[in-house]
Amino acid sequence: MLAAGSGSRFGGLKQLADLRGRPLIEYPIEAMAAVPAVERIVVVLGADADRIRAGARLDPAEVVVAERWEDGISASLRAGLGTFLEADAVVVMLGDQPFITSQVIAAVVDFEASRVPAARATYKGEVGHPVLIKRELFGRIARLTGDEGARDLLEQAGVARVECGHLASPHDVDTPADLEEIERVASCRRGRG
Repeated sequence: MLAAGSGSRFGGLKQLADLRGRPLIEYPIEAMAAVPAVERIVVVLGADADRIRAGARLDPAEVVVAERWEDGISASLRAGLGTFLEADAVVVMLGDQPFITSQVIAAVVDFEASRVPAARATYKGEVGHPVLIKRELFGRIARLTGDEGARDLLEQAGVARVECGHLASPHDVDTPADLEEIERVASCRRGRG
């Protein structure tokens, strides 16, 4: 789970932003922990890692700190993958998507047994997270640089797309307005439930 950024667009530490009485980062960890096929959860932190550790319940996740987190998402991917060298596949999630459900994660994980080297969730046809990456791509991902993720690499490798729009909302939190919108959506869902 990638959560190393400083939250510059958010104006501060978005990992600890309050959503329904809990830090934002706890939601995707909880979803990942609910998937039986997921054997380990690693959260990649960077900016203010100690404050995040102190301010959120990160169990059962292990914490890895991307020392060069300022270099962008590629540094976070490398730090996370470095802990999974013996894994057959990893699932990459973002720490700012509180509505990604365990059903979405399980749907993407199901592609681990297929012949494709990677699979990713889509939402009404738009690519998103989580992303399953098999070991055969680890070396190529480890060579990525800058603030670009693995999107182009995955497309070239032949990523499978798993439509998940019926299972969850891919909304993420980049700004305080995004958090307000997510809170509004969550309140509407509670009102219907």
